[in-house]
Amino acid sequence: MESFELTQQICKFLSSKKAEDILTVDVREKTVICDYFVICSGRSTTQVKALCENLEEHLSKAGLEPRRTEGVREGRWGVMDYGDVIVHVFNDESRLFYHLERLWDEGNNVSRFED
Repeated sequence: MESFELTQQICKFLSSKKAEDILTVDVREKTVICDYFVICSGRSTTQVKALCENLEEHLSKAGLEPRRTEGVREGRWGVMDYGDVIVHVFNDESRLFYHLERLWDEGNNVSRFED
């Protein structure tokens, strides 16, 4: 599966599970670690954990396993590495503090996902 297609599939799934403020960041020209970031928020630590766990289960059924996950248990900032796409699921406080989209923004590489 192409990285853009995977990014869109992830965004659609997260949207269906009520993730908020879903953004994609095209980082192909900025780093070799991946092609895209997906950044979204959950309303609580419980929702952040649920979004991560449900996404992992959904993609696992499609034969995709994360290379690595971090922070899911704490529910403040869950990171899931799917190779060409890295998913960041934040609670509101952590998202405001780290503001990843600002760090990687160059004006035209950040898109809001609208389902």
